[in-house]
Amino acid sequence: MLLRQAHCHRSWCAENPGTLSNERLEFLGDAVLGLVVTDHLYRTYSDMPEGELAKVRASVVNSAALAELAVELQVGEALLLGKGEDQSGGREKPSILADATEALIGAVYLDKGYEMAEAMVMRLLGERIEVAAAGPGGQDYKTRLQELCARTFDQLPVYSLRDEGPDHAKQFEAVVNVHGRPHGYGRGRSKKQAEQAAAKEAWERLRGVGTGPDGGVSS
Repeated sequence: MLLRQAHCHRSWCAENPGTLSNERLEFLGDAVLGLVVTDHLYRTYSDMPEGELAKVRASVVNSAALAELAVELQVGEALLLGKGEDQSGGREKPSILADATEALIGAVYLDKGYEMAEAMVMRLLGERIEVAAAGPGGQDYKTRLQELCARTFDQLPVYSLRDEGPDHAKQFEAVVNVHGRPHGYGRGRSKKQAEQAAAKEAWERLRGVGTGPDGGVSS
């Protein structure tokens, strides 16, 4: 019952009277998520000052990061959406995906308790926390671009990759698309380097950008 509710968007409830949306579970899950990450950071990085701890937490506890996680877990496929929301691409909207992820954390907390919820959060976000802690506020342009796109367009950037050259000397090329249009290009000796370079170019182009009346990108 709780698992189903965690996937239940308010648009579904509007079309199916008597059903409960995931909003209360999302509220609870947000608090549990924040506590788990904060507690882990406090105990693990004892020499890190408060300001840096806050930066690391913000880099993993935000709608863009949670939406990316939801995509990896294929949460969108299981969402219960109203017809209009479904037809308008609700299964790919970062805000809906992020809320559903927090709702799932809330559901696990209610059903299995804090320890199981903590284990779930760390299993899903532990690696991201380590990466963020290695360079808080650094040059992670993929995260910056994700946050910008989620905040401004309610969409996540999409990367395409190709490689060339022999195995011992491969070069990777990445293109990042926003609104179905390329906004950044990058090259590197690894997929990560190429994607970071593409994200940097796109982020620099899109800073301060809003959406035009036709839903397209405008400056």
